Amino acid sequence: MSRYFIKLGYRGAPFHGWQIQPNAVSVQEEVEKAFSTVLRVPISIVGAGRTDTGVNARTMYAHFDYDGVIPDKGRLLVSLNRLVGRDISIHDIFKVADDAHARFDATERTYKYFVAFEKTPFFYPLTWHCPNGLDLDLMNEAAGLLLTTEDFTSFAKLHSDAKTNICKVSRAEWNMEGTMAVFTISADRFLRNMVRAIVGTLVDVGRGKMTLDQFQNVIDRKDRCSAGQSMPGEALFLWDISYDYIP
Repeated sequence: MSRYFIKLGYRGAPFHGWQIQPNAVSVQEEVEKAFSTVLRVPISIVGAGRTDTGVNARTMYAHFDYDGVIPDKGRLLVSLNRLVGRDISIHDIFKVADDAHARFDATERTYKYFVAFEKTPFFYPLTWHCPNGLDLDLMNEAAGLLLTTEDFTSFAKLHSDAKTNICKVSRAEWNMEGTMAVFTISADRFLRNMVRAIVGTLVDVGRGKMTLDQFQNVIDRKDRCSAGQSMPGEALFLWDISYDYIP
């Protein structure tokens, strides 16, 4: 039995998140069906994490075990991409060590959130439209406080199954890219709904509804009800995942 990694991406809108669930279409389910069809044996895959309903992934990794010889990779990718449809893209498949794990071996994950200040029919499906502008300098000051934060309970989904709300954020910043503001955040791990809750609270800062002291107070209270709204998922992307053994 050999272990393989899959590198893929997907548009989140058509799916009820990554993870298989009853009576709902998920990315994991569609990918497993495609691999099982092409390889002609049942294939179970383990993702690097879970994305919620509507959230996109520019880069996601998953692993699976297969007791056989992978056919010509080029032809395999063509067949898989035909089966998964236009909202999922299988970028690569490669053999890894038998104990490699897509979820537990990940050393860092990066998300991006896209905010469009200009109304355009080309951006709206994958951005959040904010016509009134935001104070990005103030939002970056607030985002900097996340770098010294350990407990992210205030930004965690209530009643989740997480055993700990401790995360180490290594990057959190807003930048202008053309007419869009892009929030980039990297950490060793993320809690369910964490990025969208952080962005919603930073937007309150950028709109002048919350001061820096109040933002710090939200962190310190460890109470989800004190933080801002959860932002729409369609503007959020799982952007990259890092492993020590993948360049």
